[in-house]
Amino acid sequence: MAYEREGIEQIDKNEMQEIRDTEEPSPILIDVREPGEYIEGHIPGVPLLPMRKMPEVIEEFDKEKSYILVCRSGNRSHHTALFFKDHGIENVRNFAGGMLAWDEEVETGMENEIDDVKELYK
Repeated sequence: MAYEREGIEQIDKNEMQEIRDTEEPSPILIDVREPGEYIEGHIPGVPLLPMRKMPEVIEEFDKEKSYILVCRSGNRSHHTALFFKDHGIENVRNFAGGMLAWDEEVETGMENEIDDVKELYK
């Protein structure tokens, strides 16, 4: 069940699935872990843009879009969501529990690492 922490909406696994399946327009999901973690297992179709790269690309994000951030436990993605808010991106949510809570299908290998933020909007 969704709750708020430090001004960031926290969603659980069931909400994550429902949002992915039904919310229109679909929010942009971003995995903010490191490549090695992503390769070991990630939510299918979710691109990788590591948290450490955010300071150099944050100004390229479309502030009108909706985002859900994912990491291993929900901690890094929460801090990244706060960073988004600090830079004027208001519609950002955190997948609380992260990949530790995800018990659905996972993809392994490098599926989609983002080099240019514009790739998120295609």
